[in-house]
Amino acid sequence: MTAPATACCAPIAREPLAEAEAAELAVLLKAVADPVRLRLLSMIGSHAGGEACVCDLTGAFELTAPTISHHLKVLRTAGLIDCERRGTWVYYWIVPAAVNRLGSLFTPLAAPAPGPVEVELTTV
Repeated sequence: MTAPATACCAPIAREPLAEAEAAELAVLLKAVADPVRLRLLSMIGSHAGGEACVCDLTGAFELTAPTISHHLKVLRTAGLIDCERRGTWVYYWIVPAAVNRLGSLFTPLAAPAPGPVEVELTTV
């Protein structure tokens, strides 16, 4: 028996993921599974104005510029961020739909799930 669509559980607990959806979500999860990329995503999302110049990001890490660029490319390829070149600098911002999709995977809805149903067996 499956839970009703209004069940409280996060989508991952309501019903099994289809193969294609699992593959799509795995790309997002892999992209944020690295501490540097997770920090970059957080820095971009929390930056004033909703976007950050690569020049605002590199100083926070003891990594080379090419390594930071690689991590930003992984996030961009996964669809979690987008960017635009302005002169010599590249500006990044979060793609809300992708980040929300990732967040909603584990976010419960309104009410807690009903507890297990206890069944009393009687012999006749």
